[in-house]
Amino acid sequence: MVEDDPGDVALVESAFAEHSISSTLHHVADGADALVFLRREGPYGDAPRPDLILLDLNMPRVDGRQLLQQIKMDDDLKSIPTIVFTTSASASDVLSSYAAHANAFITKPMNLDDYERVVIEIRNFYGHTAALPRRHSDGTAT
Repeated sequence: MVEDDPGDVALVESAFAEHSISSTLHHVADGADALVFLRREGPYGDAPRPDLILLDLNMPRVDGRQLLQQIKMDDDLKSIPTIVFTTSASASDVLSSYAAHANAFITKPMNLDDYERVVIEIRNFYGHTAALPRRHSDGTAT
């Protein structure tokens, strides 16, 4: 999860815990840290390859728009499903996200129950329904 708002991170963690979803959630607060994590550099040398990236658009340093473009231009990272999960409902953000090859664009619901439902639907689809790519050197992903 690439998210600068600790409240949103807590909501996702809570939804996973409340519904006994077996997952490991890794969190970084901006796109710069996400690239270091994804490329397994510096303090993230042992980071696992994620099954899915939940990406906020509006963050400091490297924002979600810039990060999405970098992920989808990187041959090693572009196969990781990247879901834009943001407060924006702007038609231009939706269009530019899909143009940059986002796998989905979801506006964060304002209602707590709806927020939890959406997180669970994302997790169920990508955790149980969709077949996810694996990188041969990793074997499994988290």
